[in-house]
Amino acid sequence: MTVEDTTPLERPAPADHPVHRLIAARWSPRALDPDRPVEREKLESIFEAARWAPSCFNDQPWNFLVFTAENPEAREKARECLSEGNAWAHKAPVLIFSVARKNFTHNGKPNRFAEHDQGMASVLAALEAVNRGLCFHQMAGFSRKKLAEYFGVPEGYEVMAAVAVGYPGKIADLPPDKREAETAPREREPQTAFVHYNGWRPR
Repeated sequence: MTVEDTTPLERPAPADHPVHRLIAARWSPRALDPDRPVEREKLESIFEAARWAPSCFNDQPWNFLVFTAENPEAREKARECLSEGNAWAHKAPVLIFSVARKNFTHNGKPNRFAEHDQGMASVLAALEAVNRGLCFHQMAGFSRKKLAEYFGVPEGYEVMAAVAVGYPGKIADLPPDKREAETAPREREPQTAFVHYNGWRPR
């Protein structure tokens, strides 16, 4: 089997310092198997992980719209919301959209930490997906307006991100312009570029 045949799920980050294996293993594959459904119990474990994220005042502003083969019509409408650049995600067995509630429940005031807390929940969901042998690719390219109209997202909620979830698939099935990213070296800026001890340090 060649590297072009399937996506290697384990593609550890070249970390400069020791980190947990799930953190090193988390990345964003695009090559997903459209014919292998994601078990409901694995999705429930992913959202259970999200459930235990920290949040300001324990307000838990996170919400997730989930589309699976259980309702092909709804999933197809969700796929229509994706941008052209994310057409590869149409093959994902599961599409998820994260949604943050913008106001606190205990006093109705704006929660400026809602998006941060939604992100915390999404990170835990991503790590649990890796733990369950799944790919979890988050995307910004989609129509928030269309999604809200199609599925009744109410006022006071902000659609944050789309997520393609599934088992690893064949890299060769991706559009040519997406294949290189699946095997390109993983890179990040060094800690010295963003960690500021004892005061802000100009870059």
